[in-house]
Amino acid sequence: MRDAAISGLRAAGHTVDVIDLAAQQFNPVMSTAEWATYRQGNGDVPVGLERDVDLVKAAEIIVFVYPTWWGGLPAQLKGWLERVMLPGTAFVFNDNNKVRPGLTNIRRIHIASTFGSPWLYVRFVNDNGRRILARAFRLNTSLRTRVSTSSLYAMDTATDESRKSFLLSIEKKMGTL
Repeated sequence: MRDAAISGLRAAGHTVDVIDLAAQQFNPVMSTAEWATYRQGNGDVPVGLERDVDLVKAAEIIVFVYPTWWGGLPAQLKGWLERVMLPGTAFVFNDNNKVRPGLTNIRRIHIASTFGSPWLYVRFVNDNGRRILARAFRLNTSLRTRVSTSSLYAMDTATDESRKSFLLSIEKKMGTL
């Protein structure tokens, strides 16, 4: 899915930067020191997260690619959101100490995920991962930020043909962003 997204985005003329949490063995746990820094709200970025913060602050499009586990985001992605979406990055405080979006540079969010369950089951139990990204994460961007999705349901019983078709659809969608 990642490679299909990259291919489509590059074909559309976008520069693509990848944050591969699994490859970098990203630790999703926020340390006590990070929590203290987060609570200060002064925009300090913990050591080791500078690249991710810089990429998010510069991005116009963010594509999240992940498998859905137990109806939600994988631990690494959830932890990444918690550790990288910092005060001064994801949100800022105005002069009246009200929270305002900090990522107004982002104009598109695309969510690509697989599910072991069929669509009806996912609809019944709710897709909490998508809700976090399409609603909560989006609150850190402009109200004009558009959200789109690509979903492959019943992955466990999908055929080679349906998986290839799904990958082609991701590539095609990315080519229109």
